Amino acid sequence: MDPGSSLDDIAPIAILMDELRSEDVQLRLNAIHRISTIALALGPERARDELIPFLQDSVDDEDEVLLALAEELGRNFEEYIGGPEYAHVLLGPLENLSAVEETLVRDKAAESITKISSVLSQAQIEQYYIPLVQRLSHGEWFTSRTSSCALYAPVYDKVTTAVQDDLRRAFAALASDDTPMVRRAAAKWLAPLVKKFTKQHVLSDGLAMYRKLQADDQDSVRLLTVEDLIAIAAQLSPAEVKTQLLKQIRQTMTDKSWRVRYMAASHFNELAEVVGQELVREELIGYFVQLLKDNEAEVRTAAAGQIPGFSKLLEKEVVLARIIPCVRDLCQDVSQHVRAALASQISGLAPLLGRDATIEHLLPLFLHLLKDEFPEVRLNIISKLELVNSVIGIELLSESLLPAIVELAEDKSWRVRQAIIEYIPLLATQLGKAFFDESLGNLCMSWLGDNVYSIREAAAINLKKLTEVFGVEWAKEQIVPKVVGMGQHPNYLYRMTTVQAIMTIAPSLTLDIVRGDVLEMLLQLAGDPIPNIRFNVAKALETVATSFGDTPEGRQLIQQKIVPVLEALKNDQDADVRFFATRAVQKAHALEA
Repeated sequence: MDPGSSLDDIAPIAILMDELRSEDVQLRLNAIHRISTIALALGPERARDELIPFLQDSVDDEDEVLLALAEELGRNFEEYIGGPEYAHVLLGPLENLSAVEETLVRDKAAESITKISSVLSQAQIEQYYIPLVQRLSHGEWFTSRTSSCALYAPVYDKVTTAVQDDLRRAFAALASDDTPMVRRAAAKWLAPLVKKFTKQHVLSDGLAMYRKLQADDQDSVRLLTVEDLIAIAAQLSPAEVKTQLLKQIRQTMTDKSWRVRYMAASHFNELAEVVGQELVREELIGYFVQLLKDNEAEVRTAAAGQIPGFSKLLEKEVVLARIIPCVRDLCQDVSQHVRAALASQISGLAPLLGRDATIEHLLPLFLHLLKDEFPEVRLNIISKLELVNSVIGIELLSESLLPAIVELAEDKSWRVRQAIIEYIPLLATQLGKAFFDESLGNLCMSWLGDNVYSIREAAAINLKKLTEVFGVEWAKEQIVPKVVGMGQHPNYLYRMTTVQAIMTIAPSLTLDIVRGDVLEMLLQLAGDPIPNIRFNVAKALETVATSFGDTPEGRQLIQQKIVPVLEALKNDQDADVRFFATRAVQKAHALEA
């Protein structure tokens, strides 16, 4: 050992080496997560000379440890080894990690190399990064060649034109590699690379690579070329798209593999936006209708999700003639997932069609979907009714859809009931007080007695929101008497709901209403035989105290009525009641102070 180096200098790296050689995976993982601390302890120079070479050699480990290492090296690790000018040193260990068998590790290593590339200078990129990409691209194993595909796009626009030519040639070789996994990676990373090409290179090189991959015999490669198609089309004029890409667009839309058609359907709107209006009218509308009628439910689901977006690009007459008949068929689709996707999108057509066409064509479909046997379909329709309301107006909406909404309020699926409750304040704003009291008032109160806790909780929050919509006086007449009345119910759940509803609504009420109508019932329930109710009373009294303790009248009420009851609850036989009562008393005293 060098007599000049003290034990402190050796300790960090020695401990790391010991822990990384430990039998215990967790110990090795912890050591990796601490490498930034160890690098800090060593200082930049020793971190470069000792730590990095050591990490470069320790690639023979569990995937979990290697994944952590790949991640740590991408977290601005260059700061610990002397800053960006030395960042290229990190490429060594990451190059080794890019060639391991586990995909997750390779992907994370490529991600970290990409992050490091953003701090490298042009000289560093050409001296260290490009050779690394070339070594990986010509690696013997497909794993390194796969990883290399991700590394072209980040630096393409940072190098000289001569190097760019080499990069394009090397990527073209990967796109025609013998191994499907490499071609798949090339298809995945072609789109980001093409975006950095000049138009001339898109036409000369980008198109050739894309066509080769798009005609691949593996559907797992072809499905990834949909995004490449969009990236290339975005670089070309509509006329060039028509001459250069029309054949590939047709092949993709009618591919024999449903997975490729699924990808085409999922990205349909993005493609439609970049190919130009003429091609949308002449070609894409026909293919869209085809996808909406596809044999595979997954493809129909993906296409249904694109309906409003694609319809925006068409004239109203075309939507009515070509799209609406498909929408009608999809409403009756055998797959519940297709119907659910349609239900979440169909309301987006209302603003495009206008009032009359919505009433004639869409309203019957909404009603049909609202009665669907599958809860998610009903849920998706309810949550998007706002769009329809803005087009046809609340009167018509309430006339035609309100009966269905009232029916759903008693739906057997509690999630549907919950969605209806959340929609009620919006409906209330639009219906107005009189109409609301007549048609939905009792319904809102009945939810407080629901047998599902989430519904009772949502119902209380709903009453608070309605108070904010219709005002305190309305709440005093319509809500408070009914809520307080439930406090006398023999079933403890109803009494509990009273306490929780008061807790939720109280901050929205005035002191007079709380003092005159609400507080008495709360104080009465403080003596309830059920401990759960007593500790909820303590929580509710705390809420009342914090809501009204900022005025002299409020503080007087707290001292005279609330604190004595809380003091009594502090001596309750139940530990929870004592805890919440003590907390509430402390809050009340803090407000006084």
